[in-house]
Amino acid sequence: MSREEVAYIEKLVAINRVAKVVKGGKRFSFSALVIVGDRKGRVGYAGGKAREVSDAVKKASEKAKRSMIRIPMREGRTLHHDSIGKFGAGKVVLRTAVSGTGIIAGGAMRSIFEALGMQDVVSKCIGTSNPHNMVRATFDALESTTSPKYIAAKRGKKISEITSRRASIAIK
Repeated sequence: MSREEVAYIEKLVAINRVAKVVKGGKRFSFSALVIVGDRKGRVGYAGGKAREVSDAVKKASEKAKRSMIRIPMREGRTLHHDSIGKFGAGKVVLRTAVSGTGIIAGGAMRSIFEALGMQDVVSKCIGTSNPHNMVRATFDALESTTSPKYIAAKRGKKISEITSRRASIAIK
């Protein structure tokens, strides 16, 4: 069983130096926060710790590849609907955007959208700029997004019945 190798994009979001005080002095280790995505709607994040930065990044990227989730995107470029995500003191607001808008996001959120392959999105981080909390709040918002196909299947309707309402609201 040979599986096709997928090209993953890895984005290093944060590195933190941690000191442990021992008898002889301080022992330094590093923690890394990494975002991994395939630019086709799958993305994951993880943290890794090691004595060297490169080892910490390698551990985090391996963990992130195992924890990837699929995010439904409209036309392969933006979200289906607006969503809000919260984690700790962090709150993020993700909004759909028209074609050509680009990625309007700061810091850690920008890396998530680039790894995801999203081209048009507007986002705002409220409350904290801590990269760990921002990443987890963004993933909370992304996990809450659903596609019209999923909603239609859940309600037992056709996709056109659900999406036609969106078009009629936009015209008014």
